[in-house]
Amino acid sequence: MKRKRRILVTSALPYANGPIHLGHLAGAYLPADIYVRYQRLKGNDVLFICGTDEHGVPITITAEKKGVSPQEVVDYYHQNHKEVFQRFGISFDNFSRTSLRIHHRTAQEFFLRLYRKNLLVTKTEQQFYCEKCKRFLADRYVEGTCPYCHREGARGDQCEACGKWLEPRLLVEPKCVICGNTPVIRDTTHWYLPLGRFQEQIKKWIDTKTHWRDNVKNFCYGWFKEGLEDRAVTRDLDWGIPVPLKGSEGKVLYVWFEAPIGYISSTKEWAKRIGQPDRWKDYWLNPETQLVHFIGKDNIVFHAIVWPAVLMGRGDYVLPSDIPANEFLNIEGRKISTSRNYAIWLEDYLNKFPPDPLRYVLTSIAPETKDADFSWRDFQARYNFELADILGNFVHRTLTFVEKYFSGRVPVPGEWDELDREALQALQTFPQRIGDYLDRFEFRQAVRAMMDLARFANKYFNDQEPWATRKTDPVRCATTLYLCLELTRTLAVVMSPFLPFSARRVWQMLNLDGDVEKQEWDRCGELQLRPGHVLGRAQILFPKIPDEVIQREIDLLNRIAEGADTGETDEQKKLLEKTKERLMEYVSFDDFQKLDLRVAKILEAERVPGTDRLLRIQIDLGTEKRQIVAGIAKAYRPEELVGKSIVVVANLEPAVIRGVESNGMLLAASVNERISLLTLDREIEPGAKVK
Repeated sequence: MKRKRRILVTSALPYANGPIHLGHLAGAYLPADIYVRYQRLKGNDVLFICGTDEHGVPITITAEKKGVSPQEVVDYYHQNHKEVFQRFGISFDNFSRTSLRIHHRTAQEFFLRLYRKNLLVTKTEQQFYCEKCKRFLADRYVEGTCPYCHREGARGDQCEACGKWLEPRLLVEPKCVICGNTPVIRDTTHWYLPLGRFQEQIKKWIDTKTHWRDNVKNFCYGWFKEGLEDRAVTRDLDWGIPVPLKGSEGKVLYVWFEAPIGYISSTKEWAKRIGQPDRWKDYWLNPETQLVHFIGKDNIVFHAIVWPAVLMGRGDYVLPSDIPANEFLNIEGRKISTSRNYAIWLEDYLNKFPPDPLRYVLTSIAPETKDADFSWRDFQARYNFELADILGNFVHRTLTFVEKYFSGRVPVPGEWDELDREALQALQTFPQRIGDYLDRFEFRQAVRAMMDLARFANKYFNDQEPWATRKTDPVRCATTLYLCLELTRTLAVVMSPFLPFSARRVWQMLNLDGDVEKQEWDRCGELQLRPGHVLGRAQILFPKIPDEVIQREIDLLNRIAEGADTGETDEQKKLLEKTKERLMEYVSFDDFQKLDLRVAKILEAERVPGTDRLLRIQIDLGTEKRQIVAGIAKAYRPEELVGKSIVVVANLEPAVIRGVESNGMLLAASVNERISLLTLDREIEPGAKVK
């Protein structure tokens, strides 16, 4: 029996000071999710860990600019990140946060362990102090001109223009970010990690990573050439993890030091949540664990040099096995700029389009070896001409053909011909080919191979001409459609890491037991469909996106780039609503059946006092009487509702609306404030079930 691999996967902890945009997804989250979903299908023991990074200067600066506390900022963005990741299908096993007590304790223990091993040194240094704000200025509280590339707006920790790691005192014409004053120099004492002591050890370790991406290794060797310098692990700041030593009041652990420890504390939280509090040790303290960090290139130095140095100093934790760092993603030829709002925010995208098209496009253009560019026209083209015309077309034509000519049942195959044997070969080889790419973190190649299987399937369908053999050779037609259904089933499995929502819908159309995410990757190319099996209903998998919808997004970005007002016109809002309706995700029949729709007769109706929209309605459900609250007062007078037979959702969770209990929900249609109740065209008893 093949031995399972133990794989611990992390994505870089996103800062809890702003929303998630496409650049974040392309760098650290989508490729990690694809890899994890694949490894689960392979049957490996894989754990996917992440959480929000909730300390550091970006948090406090955001809080001060918004006039709120840092805790309020991180509470909001933690929940925001968690929700949008879930909506996008990022399948974390645990999504934690670094403000939790379990993380504070873990980070402080790491600090003390290094301190007691004499691996930290103290230095009295000169640091900027703002006399107006009356505090020391941590790195990002200072901005100025970069001493290397001479670009303005460089932060006190790093210049985004040239990528140099900076000390605030090196900036030319420094200014306090909060008040704009020129700071003065004062003495302060901090603890440092002497990275130079670890340089030879880290370099020898990286020399063994011959399979790592060139961008990661070359970046590290560049740092080795310049020589690793001491790096402060504490800072003067109110918001953060207190340094656990006497006499260190007002000092916290530097975020670069404690944030990666969040991977460990998140794993501890997961172990505690599943009722096995020591289970985290099976991953972090097990030398057989493969630790994989998915990051963007701006995090290479921390994950490939500084973090391994901390782990080496700690002495008993596994070191990273792989660090597949991605380059940057640009949008419409421009760099993403969160300060100027030039970005495509994930939440905004998800309010307009389904998640899978973006998952597909970002994987197709993944910035694996160089910066990539996202454009809305390319998004539309890949969606319409690949997802819709190739993958969606094959699934739909296969299922509708079987539905029409084989009564919606899997046909009985006959003998194989040469084209059939090619299809059988494709079923066997494509999963292996796609999997090999994913094992090597070559996501662009993997998703291309997945689409190549769909291309092959379409060609096979066309070459076999079932529309003709249906009349001339029914057995040949049945054989063709049997293999087309097997190709559809295999596609559902291999597309699952990339397009999880669409894969589930294909699985439901095939009416197969279990979940597509729990199938066996290594067996998905085997013939598994039973002749006579009843299929589900065929659906359009990817309805096409029209030009005007995409043009709206292009115009919006252009207005942002030009600094113009980005408010939407009434016409644009209407178009957006049509788009959302057109591209709404399908609901499975099983999900629909969960709704208990019943006929109800309205007995009484009256306005809810103090409101202009709400009516309190008493209904007869046949076996019981209930009260519901509905926002239809502007469309209907209470007296004209009495006696009407309507349809209600009878199993909706009760709610209290403006102090009035509502036990159910009536169904109505609305367009531009016009409301029409769903009523019956003939009488039927109250309580009758709507099917």
